[in-house]
Amino acid sequence: MTTHATHDPHEHQHGNDCGHAKMKHEDHSDFLHDGHLHHAHEGHVDEHELVASSANPTDCTSGHDCNAHDPSHRHGSACGHDPVPHAGHIDFLVQGHIHNQHGDHCDDHGRLQSA
Repeated sequence: MTTHATHDPHEHQHGNDCGHAKMKHEDHSDFLHDGHLHHAHEGHVDEHELVASSANPTDCTSGHDCNAHDPSHRHGSACGHDPVPHAGHIDFLVQGHIHNQHGDHCDDHGRLQSA
């Protein structure tokens, strides 16, 4: 039996019309919900995190300019972008890709795959 982190209690039922972003994660779909990646199965909800990978690296990309927000924008808990757990830190979802605030710039940590 494999142990894994669960989100308990979790009364919300995730689905295609639940209002949360759905993304492909490994061999299944997760829902981005209040800074967590949730995967419902077998009567409970797992807590997931994106791992560092070639699709979602953790590298510094100080020259990144996505034109999705003003260069003076700083990502944080009240910035208006959904937080995404990624390789031990929190990134922020900006027009389909994840940013990590890194000093005076934001790093591009790759695109999320739509489910």
